[in-house]
Amino acid sequence: MPITRNIVDQSKFNPDPVLPYELRIMDFEAAMQDVYDFFYDVNSHLAEKGLERLDDMLRPAIMSGVLSDMVTASLAKHSRTLTENTYFNGHPDLVVQGVYSDNAVRAGDQGVEIKTTRKKGGAVDTHGARDQWMCVFVYRVDNQTEPALDRLPMSFTEVYLSLVTVDDFRRNARGELGTRTATLDRYGIRKLRENWLYLE
Repeated sequence: MPITRNIVDQSKFNPDPVLPYELRIMDFEAAMQDVYDFFYDVNSHLAEKGLERLDDMLRPAIMSGVLSDMVTASLAKHSRTLTENTYFNGHPDLVVQGVYSDNAVRAGDQGVEIKTTRKKGGAVDTHGARDQWMCVFVYRVDNQTEPALDRLPMSFTEVYLSLVTVDDFRRNARGELGTRTATLDRYGIRKLRENWLYLE
């Protein structure tokens, strides 16, 4: 069975979301389709050689990191005003073009932070509580169907975008070897979900 090409379902987008920085629903649709097309191309090539899909090769944390980078790069390409933050591990991932020197900032407040997660509802850990526009892409990977060639392609199931503040986060306890993180509390999650962009 050939690899399936995923197509973004336009009917699942919010018809009237709040969008900052001249963003458009078409920007999100294009970014999601770019990711789908990449996985289709790569997985088709891997299947021809009898190798497992990229979705099955990558561990969940690596998959989320790859998707975050891909969505960030694609949104920067399609957006009218946003570009990638060129500061390594800088915040936010997307910055308003021309606001920061060389579009690089360690910790800025003009732009959008991109997160990806498999957790329904968009709850995701961050490295710190901040006032920020946060965009969360929730995705699903089929690692169960057998035979593996019959597995469904990776799909984005939810997308949220909201302006959250420091007060919307709860700090997570840190173990001896852990990194301190923060997660939106129940009120912050409610705020995030109110401005949903895409729901499958």
